[in-house]
Amino acid sequence: MDGNRRWAAKHGLGPIDGHRFGAEKTIKPLVEHAIKHGIKYLTLWAFSTENRKRDKSELQGLFRVFRDALKTNLRELEEMGVRVNIIGDIDWFPKDIPALAKAFVERTKKNKKITVSFALNYGGREELLRAVSRLLEKIKNHKRSLTKALTEKEFSSYLDTAGLPDPDMIIRTGGNMRLSGYFPWQAVYAELYFTTTLWPDFTPKEFDKALLDFAQRTRRFGAGNFGDYLRKIKNSAISS
Repeated sequence: MDGNRRWAAKHGLGPIDGHRFGAEKTIKPLVEHAIKHGIKYLTLWAFSTENRKRDKSELQGLFRVFRDALKTNLRELEEMGVRVNIIGDIDWFPKDIPALAKAFVERTKKNKKITVSFALNYGGREELLRAVSRLLEKIKNHKRSLTKALTEKEFSSYLDTAGLPDPDMIIRTGGNMRLSGYFPWQAVYAELYFTTTLWPDFTPKEFDKALLDFAQRTRRFGAGNFGDYLRKIKNSAISS
């Protein structure tokens, strides 16, 4: 979800106006479009650990956007049958935001149309540290033996994304051609798509461009040719 502030500057608006537009006008159409294409998992990186460095006034504005979204705007997702998931260290935010987020997750846990995960205060390195801490806590409580070999599958169960499939595609809006710490463990075989389109301008039409590009790629996973993959697409991640 990259490019909100640049979009706002381009339109003579304040930074928070860009964030608000991106939250209120962009998310729902993309989720509807993902459902239309049969995509079952969508992840939106809304706030990174690096974003914590922004000035206090912008952070306070972002907190207001998050509160409003959780109280009103995102309720439309609930009505659409969306299961909402949160990844990242949300307890960093003011106390009411984690409470609202957790309540939203609880209300939608039985929905099955699509799982939409919001990455809030997420950074890949911090996620890996949390995973190791969870593993060590399990060892400390004698629920896991130190002599047991650690597998990739087990380590994945300690990540924020436990229970979710790895992404098939990662889309980054805003023109930067790097992942900036997004899903360092999960993205090993993800197809990457970078676009200069700013997040508030990332319409379903732009989404289709990314999906078409994905469909034309050959995914080998280090081995054989998987051929045409469009009809089999199950998971997409959009990052900021």
